[in-house]
Amino acid sequence: MRLLACLALLLLSALPAAAAPLTIRVGYAGPAPGGTRYVPGLAGIVAAERYIEREIAGDPDLAVEWVFFKGAGPAVNEALAGGQLDFAFMGDLPSLSGRAAGLDTRIVMATNARDALYLVTTPASSIKGLSDLKGRKVAQFRGTSTHLASEGALRRAGLTSRDLQVYALDDASALAALAAGDVEAVLGKALFLTLVERGQARVAWSSKGDPRAGPSNHLLVAGAFERAHPDLVARVVKASVRAAAWASNDANREAVFALWEKSGTPAAVFRADYDGQRLAERLSPLIDDLLIDTYREKAARARDLGLVRRAVDVTGWFEPTYLNAAIRDLGLAGTWTRYGADGRPLGS
Repeated sequence: MRLLACLALLLLSALPAAAAPLTIRVGYAGPAPGGTRYVPGLAGIVAAERYIEREIAGDPDLAVEWVFFKGAGPAVNEALAGGQLDFAFMGDLPSLSGRAAGLDTRIVMATNARDALYLVTTPASSIKGLSDLKGRKVAQFRGTSTHLASEGALRRAGLTSRDLQVYALDDASALAALAAGDVEAVLGKALFLTLVERGQARVAWSSKGDPRAGPSNHLLVAGAFERAHPDLVARVVKASVRAAAWASNDANREAVFALWEKSGTPAAVFRADYDGQRLAERLSPLIDDLLIDTYREKAARARDLGLVRRAVDVTGWFEPTYLNAAIRDLGLAGTWTRYGADGRPLGS
């Protein structure tokens, strides 16, 4: 019996060990409240409604891990550089900075390609627009897509951030500073409409209606992961496109805002932010000529402003193959409008 037991143990030890599940690591350039997955934008839909998890459900060899970074884009870049992430939902400037530094990534779909930028001031401020900001105390979240968009907006108004008294603050700190009157204005995203809703601030300018003026956001994949697992890249993109289709349907408008409200920002803020715009315009996942040309323009601006150390070539950075396949397989052709580099709908 002992001999048989030993032989059995030898046979078992000779069998290959079961492979550990492959964890798909997804990062988001921003914090989520209280350890939740609730953040604004398309990434918030994908995360909170577990679209990626549902895509791989039933496959015991796969798992998904989400990481939300308080340090925003720069922290995501550090994680990508350290091989700690496979995918990231993030904005244009940190991704451009990463590419300038040699990070091996591919942009596989847009998320909030035409986000809005706002100039929000204290109620008593005499600021009427961007041209009035010279010498004023203005908060700016540096190192983020908001930073790059605000620099572009200032340039079009004949200014640069050097003409302002800039306070480098993250969004939470800037909200507090504006509410307390420690700064007179903030260049930021819809989050600052929270103060407008409370009567503690007003909007002096916004980029709404100009597809090139606001921040742009996207989903990118680490090059090593794409080369090793193109099938999984296709599944993650497909899941994210499903989310984009649901979130782009104006019949779901209030449901989308209700989900985003769980991030801590009132639904009324999102209603104001998206007022007069179709969800599909803001949440389009398409990699079209307008998106690529906008990133090319922002890459040049970032270099001119010294926000990146070297010129950034966006050629070959965008990989629409997975996106286009998902749109075809899900029967979503025509859901979103494709634009040319001139900002006009193709075919019009």
